[in-house]
Amino acid sequence: MESIFEKCQNINDLILLGQEKNARDELIRLLNHLEENKIEYTPLINYLIRETGLYPYLQPQTASWQERFIYEAFKADIGDLKPITLHRGQSSLLKKLLEGKSIAVTAPTSFGKSFIIDAFISIKKPKNVVIIVPTIALTDEARRRIYKRFSNEYRIITTPDVGIELAKNNIFIFPQERAISYIGKIDSIDILIVDEFYKAGTSFDKDRAPILLKSILELGSIAKQKYFLAPNLSLSSLEDNPFTKGMEFVELDFNTVVSEISEDFKSSSSSDENFKKDRLLEILYSKKTKTLIYAGTFTNIDTITNILNDNFDDNDNKLLNYFSDWLCINYGNNYILNKLVKKGVGIHNGKLHRSLSQIQVKLFEEKKGLDNLISTSSIIEGVNTSAENVIIWASKNGRPKLNDFTYKNIIGRGGRMFRHFIGKIYLLEAPPEEKATELKLEFTEDLLNSLDTEKFDQELTRDQIIKIVAFNDEMDSILGKGVYRNLIKENSLPSFSPNTLRDIARDMTSRPRVWSGMKYLNSNNPNDWKSNLFLVLNYVGNVGISYTNMVAYIKAISQNWHLSIPKILSFLHKNEITIDKYFELERISTFKIPSVLQDINFLQKKIFNNNVDISPFIAKISHAFLPRLVYELEEYGLPRMLSKKIQTSGLIDLENEETQIHHIINEFNRIGFPKMVNSIKNIHPFEEFSLRYFYDGITSIHKI
Repeated sequence: MESIFEKCQNINDLILLGQEKNARDELIRLLNHLEENKIEYTPLINYLIRETGLYPYLQPQTASWQERFIYEAFKADIGDLKPITLHRGQSSLLKKLLEGKSIAVTAPTSFGKSFIIDAFISIKKPKNVVIIVPTIALTDEARRRIYKRFSNEYRIITTPDVGIELAKNNIFIFPQERAISYIGKIDSIDILIVDEFYKAGTSFDKDRAPILLKSILELGSIAKQKYFLAPNLSLSSLEDNPFTKGMEFVELDFNTVVSEISEDFKSSSSSDENFKKDRLLEILYSKKTKTLIYAGTFTNIDTITNILNDNFDDNDNKLLNYFSDWLCINYGNNYILNKLVKKGVGIHNGKLHRSLSQIQVKLFEEKKGLDNLISTSSIIEGVNTSAENVIIWASKNGRPKLNDFTYKNIIGRGGRMFRHFIGKIYLLEAPPEEKATELKLEFTEDLLNSLDTEKFDQELTRDQIIKIVAFNDEMDSILGKGVYRNLIKENSLPSFSPNTLRDIARDMTSRPRVWSGMKYLNSNNPNDWKSNLFLVLNYVGNVGISYTNMVAYIKAISQNWHLSIPKILSFLHKNEITIDKYFELERISTFKIPSVLQDINFLQKKIFNNNVDISPFIAKISHAFLPRLVYELEEYGLPRMLSKKIQTSGLIDLENEETQIHHIINEFNRIGFPKMVNSIKNIHPFEEFSLRYFYDGITSIHKI
């Protein structure tokens, strides 16, 4: 067996040959060996760590004075109680930002980009920071981290409520749909940060890319500095791009962990139907560790959950048993997750209630929590978590095949600094063909039709301006001269879908009688909504269910605050709506439908010149017919069922529509966890865990 000294010699040779990445990979493997065998680092090991730039891994107690100096010199204040040591890649980016440069960066998933953001805020003390993330789940994750470190100095804003009071110093964290609602509401931005900015490419997210590009253009125009981050991309195509004007491009291949890939699919034959099942169980049985299982499709999630449910025994784990019981009470006996969590298995997808997703990720990160997490691509789009093992069940991403970019993001979840030096990747299907992924940022039709040509004439071509003028002229013929142009100038578009707005306007003018009954959506009797909801659904698109059943669902969830989910599901049994479908339809009801309703509400006033305002209904459905604060608190990890018990306790009024979310958070902190938990009658043991997790996300480390 090769001695530790010989391994060090090989690593040093690679460094001398200029093969630093290979040297770093071999060093990380050696560090993993030392950790597994509890072997102390020698001065030679620390020297190699310094040479490869992995400064956080240095062990000062066994290092020479040169390495100890480096360990201290590369420490940065990130707002924590103690400064942390950055690696060389992080330090180089932080230096550029502190010099005032705007940079677009692509780096591996395990790079540790959040430390750079936090160090910049802590050192530079900017007044207004805007952080755009692709999902609500990442909003919560970033908010939790930022709140702990900076809530004593900044107001942390994550909601779309543009009426919120701004403080002297503010950090805005939200997805692009909320970002555009603040256009024109923020006077200046010290730094605009766009996380996972590859989402601005239509090839990655066709529906939402135009909204992100609009946010980048508008908010970028008042930003003193910009910092865009993405993994595994080529940025060469962004030269002279109006969306990245004045930015420096940095492509880093600095890894802090190593992926060891096992091509298990090569051991199977086309006739071996049980190969995947047998290999999955073999991997999970071999070592009890944290494992992400990428399913690829919702159908595959069902397949994997059935395999694990049939082949795993229940764990003797009090917390997971409490979780299972709580799920039965609040989501019904037929929910498969009830059984899975007792076996140490969770499910993560983009359809679940936000608090339920967050709680499962929390349990996955707990040493004595969930061991396995089955996921779709939501695990890379919705949360920054990692594991020792990553199992790729299928090379699919929904219907299409998995591309190399997404594949690399998924396997990048294997390994994490100071937890797992090596991420073990098991491929049960062949991976996609490896190829460089270029990001292209382009003016889409929806984006063009939402722009003020006077403001962005330097960024637009002559042909693009001609198209915009033609669209504006068409809207003038429907709404009146200058109406649509003023909407654009004032950033007052009801939703970000100009083409949908135009199509509805055309229909309203040609069929005024059909559209004349929108006022009935304000009725307290859900039976009065039916015909209007059918009309609205024509512009929502595919909802994955018949319109009749969709309308039945909306009518049923109008009782969300008063009835339990199992009770509502009993009403919807005849409509073939299961708990999984319930989750899916709630996302449609709270996002897609309100977007169309906003267009309708604006147009009916302009076209029919009436006083009908369906804003009350839009507010109700966008919050799933829950009190606004209850719905917003779910993003903070507080389940609606627990909010109901808190409301009943009388300690806090969560039904007050006038109260802003930051006031409620302050009230929770004033009361404190001990008094809150003791005041809630019939609190379930798992709700105590959930409440503690919620408090952890709204408590500053400087107040603990």
